Amino acid sequence: MSERRAARQAAEAAEAPAPKRKRPFLVALIATLGSLVGIAAVVAVVASIFVGGLARSYDAGKDVITDPFPTGSRPAPSKGARNILLIGSDSRSNHDPNGDGAAGGRSDTLMLAHVPADRKDVYLMSIMRDSWVDVPGHGKAKMNAAYAWGGVPLTVQTVEQLLDVRIDHVAEIDFAGFKGMTDALGGVTVNAPKAFTAGGHSYTAGANRLDGDAALAFVRERHSFADADYTRVKNQQAFMRGILGGVLSKGTVTNPGRIQDFVTATSKYLSVDEGLTFQTLVGLGWSLRDVRPSDLTTFTMPTAGTGTSPDGQSIVNVNTLAVQSLSQALRSDDVPKWLQDNPQ
Repeated sequence: MSERRAARQAAEAAEAPAPKRKRPFLVALIATLGSLVGIAAVVAVVASIFVGGLARSYDAGKDVITDPFPTGSRPAPSKGARNILLIGSDSRSNHDPNGDGAAGGRSDTLMLAHVPADRKDVYLMSIMRDSWVDVPGHGKAKMNAAYAWGGVPLTVQTVEQLLDVRIDHVAEIDFAGFKGMTDALGGVTVNAPKAFTAGGHSYTAGANRLDGDAALAFVRERHSFADADYTRVKNQQAFMRGILGGVLSKGTVTNPGRIQDFVTATSKYLSVDEGLTFQTLVGLGWSLRDVRPSDLTTFTMPTAGTGTSPDGQSIVNVNTLAVQSLSQALRSDDVPKWLQDNPQ
């Protein structure tokens, strides 16, 4: 009887379905984390290759300006804020070709980018090229004479003396770079304050979509305007807003090829101080990662109308009192308050 029971139990056991094998939670978790780590590793490798390529393009294209900052006494460095002088010139390599201090190229665009310590905004101030200022070692002259006489170092010294603010970095770009940057972004949209024609291009008041050639004519034209450089600096500010909008657009930030093209196109027309390395730019860019085109404020250094110099030149007079208060605002990192008190 016991043998028959044992045989029956053995038969029932053979017919019963085998229990399902459960996958331990820990094994599943490890597998999931392993997949994520693997994906992250791939992303990190791709990103490092891409960023490394950008760094090589930047380093290969740009020039380093020799001794761009003046020697001797300079304004104290800012605490947290950064001031970057942007120079647009006829030729980045033509600072002083004959070494005589008077035969350099022209500086047609001069802007000071003020990046506050909190990195929530960027302020871009135009300095009109015909501003009548003290040029160290030369006396009173137009602002762009500093570049003609002493290139970048004298320009930096003149601006630092005028504003009593330390320039942390300087970047000079040939005007041809404006065209290259625009084409690399697939064009930029600028808002012109008034309609005009220049260089075979027509611009309407308001939004204009520009290619490189049209952008170059846009930033250089001044003869079409009754107020000459006053409208030109507004157009240059509009162009810079257009560039920022193009760089931050979804079509650029999600397109590695376009980013590469922009860095390559810009750097080959660019000269910078030794400290403005690719790593420095990446760090600054990361600190400004939440900034959008609407966070860029453009304005012009205060002037007091036009006039004539003692030697008969047409000049732009500087509003000395307003510049003094602006200087204080830059040093105290309180430009918004100054702009409220000095609307443009």
